[in-house]
Amino acid sequence: MRIHHLAFRTSDLAKLERFYTEAIGLAVLRRDDDRSVWLDAGGSLVMLERREDAEPAIAPASKELVCFAIAPDAHAATLARLAAAGVAIEARTAYTLYFRDPDGRRVGVSSFPDAPA
Repeated sequence: MRIHHLAFRTSDLAKLERFYTEAIGLAVLRRDDDRSVWLDAGGSLVMLERREDAEPAIAPASKELVCFAIAPDAHAATLARLAAAGVAIEARTAYTLYFRDPDGRRVGVSSFPDAPA
């Protein structure tokens, strides 16, 4: 079994799309006007969807996490791409970088169990 898709709801679809494409490096697979954008995460989908006004925001400081796999030799380039996008690193381990997306979701990139090059 594998993850089919993740659905992230947002009030600013364009901003969230820029984050996941420019800072994380996911590719756009499909766009549905201003309602949703589907991104490729290594064969799983990340669906960015416009949220309704009544939906609650992401809980501040939540430790819930989505973490994307990166190659061990991609750490330096990923860190540089995040810095260029103005993304602050919230925490790190020997394998993983943790940060927040524009809506406050905790996101990570990790090469575990392989140490960075």
